[in-house]
Amino acid sequence: KEDAANNYARGHYTVGKEVIEPVLEQIRRMADNCEGLQGFLIFHSLGGGTGSGFGSLLMDRLDAEFGKKSKFEFSVYPAPRIATAVLEPYNSILTTHTTLEHSDCSFLVDNEAIYDMCRNLGIERPHYVDLNRIIAQVVSSITASLRFTGTLNVDLTEFQTNLVPYPRIHFPLVAYFPMLSKQNADHEKLSVQEIKNACFEPQSQMVKCDTRKGKYMACCLLFRGDVNPKDANKATANIKAKRTNQFVEWCPTGFKVGINSRRPTVLEGQAM
Repeated sequence: KEDAANNYARGHYTVGKEVIEPVLEQIRRMADNCEGLQGFLIFHSLGGGTGSGFGSLLMDRLDAEFGKKSKFEFSVYPAPRIATAVLEPYNSILTTHTTLEHSDCSFLVDNEAIYDMCRNLGIERPHYVDLNRIIAQVVSSITASLRFTGTLNVDLTEFQTNLVPYPRIHFPLVAYFPMLSKQNADHEKLSVQEIKNACFEPQSQMVKCDTRKGKYMACCLLFRGDVNPKDANKATANIKAKRTNQFVEWCPTGFKVGINSRRPTVLEGQAM
């Protein structure tokens, strides 16, 4: 089988057109077996040809067939200094434009930021498995409230409601903390306030960008484990008071807080 050769047009118009029907048939079967289908999570890279071209074609068709269901993307955007193909900027711009109307929320990550996170965990030469495990932890935390009980649960539609001020501005910046190596985890004890402050630091963010040059319109903070709602609300009030220059003036910045009682799972052999 031929691949899309890092070319958006091949993935969308040539190779993609040949495989879209079998893929949709499989999705229809799985959707029919669901008792209560909430939505779709689409994982794709925007730099290559298949992730960009076929990914946008699939989003278009999903929107046509399952228009009222939520569609959430986890998109690997091209990083500032790490690239595997010269066409990455073109592919990502074309995909962003094509999927703008079909995606409800698109969580961005980039390889350079996740590479740096791996190095902070003591992994000298990170492999794709290490990168994917970090992304998996983020996805697990976002969907934890759908799967486990908690004092303040957040479902998929609430992300959309709280993080998307306008339908076309639906690209939240993802941050994750604490991310500690096994050696440091035993003697690190962090308060809710420290965790919350660290989420706004560049080393916790999954995308290489300078947030000091922009402003926040909305924030969603998801805690996992034994967290007291009073501590979470107090930390939120402190953040609002101390970081007034980082929030837009024309609307009150909403902080959506979710608390899930299930702690993050640590896999065997994982550095985190």
